[in-house]
Amino acid sequence: MANAKSVLGSLDQELVWQRELYKDLHRHPELSLQEERTAGRIEQELSGFGYNVQRIGGTGVVGVLANGPGSTVLARADTDALPVTEATGLDYASTVEGVMHACGHDMHIVSLLGAAKLMAGGRDAWSGTYVALFQPAEETAAGSRAMVDDGLADKVPRPDVAFAQHVMPKEAGMIGTTAGPVLSAGDSLKITVFGRGAHGSMPHLAVDPVVLAASIVLRLQTIVSRETQPGEFAVVTVGASNAGTKSNIIPDRAELLLNLRTYDEALRKRIMASIERIVKGECAAAGSPREPEFEYYDQFPLTSNDADTTQRVTAAFTEHFGADAVFHADPVTASEDFSRIPAAFGVPYTYWIVGSVPPEAYRRAVENGTVSQDIPANHSPFFAPAIDPTLGTATQAQVVAALSYLSK
Repeated sequence: MANAKSVLGSLDQELVWQRELYKDLHRHPELSLQEERTAGRIEQELSGFGYNVQRIGGTGVVGVLANGPGSTVLARADTDALPVTEATGLDYASTVEGVMHACGHDMHIVSLLGAAKLMAGGRDAWSGTYVALFQPAEETAAGSRAMVDDGLADKVPRPDVAFAQHVMPKEAGMIGTTAGPVLSAGDSLKITVFGRGAHGSMPHLAVDPVVLAASIVLRLQTIVSRETQPGEFAVVTVGASNAGTKSNIIPDRAELLLNLRTYDEALRKRIMASIERIVKGECAAAGSPREPEFEYYDQFPLTSNDADTTQRVTAAFTEHFGADAVFHADPVTASEDFSRIPAAFGVPYTYWIVGSVPPEAYRRAVENGTVSQDIPANHSPFFAPAIDPTLGTATQAQVVAALSYLSK
């Protein structure tokens, strides 16, 4: 792609400031919806590049660069950190107690800022509008909703296509793409069931919610094993079961915390219905004095890549990076809230993976069959993307994807 080479001509020069900005952001992580310092730095950089900049959704930042007629491309990066205590030992490790960029969002920010500057400096090579969107609170699924609720679709030009990327514990320098589901839908659910409290020595006077909760936990296991068609993906996890305060007191209620993962919206709804049916049935069987309560929270939409968009971007990646650097990415069971943004505009999107592990270390772990033991995954206190070549690859990927729609 000749135009990509023109726009990326100053990449080595840009990487100098990008590396320093990455280290600065990594030292100063901010939790979801608290990204004030981060948002301020993004605004400063985008304004300096010549973008029309505005805050949307609190700590969300959008920069728009209009450059004549043509398509409009929206590229998104997430900005929040995690409540994790860093253990990497890096000289640019987090200086904030108990907070760390343990998922690579600092890398996403800086690569998109680098792409934004390169696009601004290479306007002779493309025509259209480039929208750089920096979304807060991805980790809690609140950020995209906050931006959409704050009128995102009315405040920026409607894109023709939207992009996002994520660093993952794959070989650095590699790009992974896939059509269809790439990240699962995720739902958390708190269930409260009610019993009748009594002295532990008088169980005949009680309706024991501990036994009720135990029956529900066991029965929930049949949703995947007996109600879901073999070959379909679904996970139902009971992550917590809480009831009671003392050994000789039968409590009057119990709480269960569940997490669901699916790749199919119809299956997602069926599983939710199955959970509620099972819980209500077990409560009725136990003689529960009150109906159970269901509270859904931290709900992440399905991320499912548009086939035509993915094919077009993959072809551009293959031309630019070479076929050996682009691989088919299997769907990941983690979840994201990015897809709410293109959904707000009603436009297609694609979301790709960027490797972040030093190539030699990754290949050695693959050869030894020790990837899961030797390569820290996202959300680990040891997660530390290799700045090079990850930052350069991620920056180029944003530019190449944009130019696949905006190139003259």
